[in-house]
Amino acid sequence: MTVIDGKQVAASVIDAVKSATLALEGKAGVKPGLAVVIVGDDPASHAYVGAKSRMAKECGFNSIQHTLPETTTQGELARLVESLNSHETIHGILVQLPLPRHLNAEPIIQSIRPEKDVDGLHVVNAGKVATGDLAGGLVSCTPAGAMVFVRRIHGDDLSGLNAVVIGRSNLFGKPMSALLLAANATVTTAHSRTRDLAAVCRNADILVAAVGRPQMVKVDWVKPGATVIDVGINRVAAPERGEGKSRLVGDVAFDEVAEVAGVITPVPGGVGPMTIAMLMANTVIAAHRKAGVTPPDFR
Repeated sequence: MTVIDGKQVAASVIDAVKSATLALEGKAGVKPGLAVVIVGDDPASHAYVGAKSRMAKECGFNSIQHTLPETTTQGELARLVESLNSHETIHGILVQLPLPRHLNAEPIIQSIRPEKDVDGLHVVNAGKVATGDLAGGLVSCTPAGAMVFVRRIHGDDLSGLNAVVIGRSNLFGKPMSALLLAANATVTTAHSRTRDLAAVCRNADILVAAVGRPQMVKVDWVKPGATVIDVGINRVAAPERGEGKSRLVGDVAFDEVAEVAGVITPVPGGVGPMTIAMLMANTVIAAHRKAGVTPPDFR
C-alpha cells in the first residue's frame, strides 16, 4: 500500500511552474501576473490568501493582493474585477471565497474573463471541461490536482478502469467526473441520494471522496487494491489532544481503508497542497496563452 505525499507531488509541479515562468520571460518577455482579491476579515481566508500570494512570489510571478474591507459593496467589488480584467499584465484573477454574507459571489465569479479565471469556476471553463476541451479552458484547481495523482499512478489512459466520484458539486464532483471520463475511465457520479452507496463504491478501481462527511468511507466500501483519493477536509473534536482541541480528517476512514487500498491520499497532506500548485500552473498557462506561446503540460 502506498500513501501519496501530496507535498512532494505539489513541489514537483511548482518546480515545473518555476521553469516555465523563466522560459516564458526569456522567450516572450512576459512575467505571469496573479491578482488575489479578499474581502473582509475571515482568518481562514486570510491564511489561504497569504499562502497563495507567497507561492506566487516564490514562482517568480508579479503577485498583487487587494484586501478590501468587510463593508465593500457589490458594485465596488465588481468595479475592481472589471479593472483587473482590462489590466494587460494580470493573467490570473482570483476572488477568495466565501465572500461576506451581503455580497453575491456568483455574478462576481462570472464577471472574471474566462481566460483569467485561474480558479476554473467560470461557466465557460466549466463547459470546456464538461465537453472535453481540456486544452482550451482552465481546469478547476482541486480536481486538476487530484487528476495529477491519478495520472501518476495509472498513466494518461484509464481505459477499462471503473472510477466512482462521491459528490456532485460544481466546484469538485462534476469536473472530477468529467476529467476521469476524458481520460477514458468508466465513471459513476454518486451522491447522498445514491442507493446502496457502499456497493457502488466497492466496484471502483479509483474512488474519489468529496462529500464533507468525516470518515464516511469505511473499509468495506473499498475494493482491495483500489486507488483512494480523499478530498474531504473536516475538523473533528480531538479530546486526546486536550480540551477544546480538534484535528483534520478526510471523508475516508484512513486507518482502516489503508489496510485494503493499493494507494491512498492522507488528510492533511494529500490533495490540499495540490490545489495551490495547480493555481500556479493555471496562471502560467494563462500567461502563455496571452503571449501566444504553447503552454507546458503540468500533468
